[in-house]
Amino acid sequence: MDDRTVYSRKATLSLKISEFELPPMQDLLIIGKRAPIGPEAVRRMAEALSPEQFTLVKVDHSRIQAVLIRNSLLQMLDQRILMNIVMEEAERLINDTMVLRSELKVSVSVQREVELG
Repeated sequence: MDDRTVYSRKATLSLKISEFELPPMQDLLIIGKRAPIGPEAVRRMAEALSPEQFTLVKVDHSRIQAVLIRNSLLQMLDQRILMNIVMEEAERLINDTMVLRSELKVSVSVQREVELG
């Protein structure tokens, strides 16, 4: 890239959150502190159903103990940014005995401007 190139890159996130039900696998599972299934059991279940497709992220939160995230999302987005958004939205819905599942779609918008001539 030379000095005349302007580069803009943005991501638009759309979260769809619902209560956990079977089949359990979507893009995210948000696990409450006193949920009937704990983070390690969720991790083992994910590994059995979709080997090496998910990462378990433990968090320090009053009602949430962990989030299971599809690895492909972590390849597209910085984990810190993704977790901040997920936690901000989930904490409005969750109590400490719930497990929420979420569908997350990422659409990347790239705009480039170059000087002609």
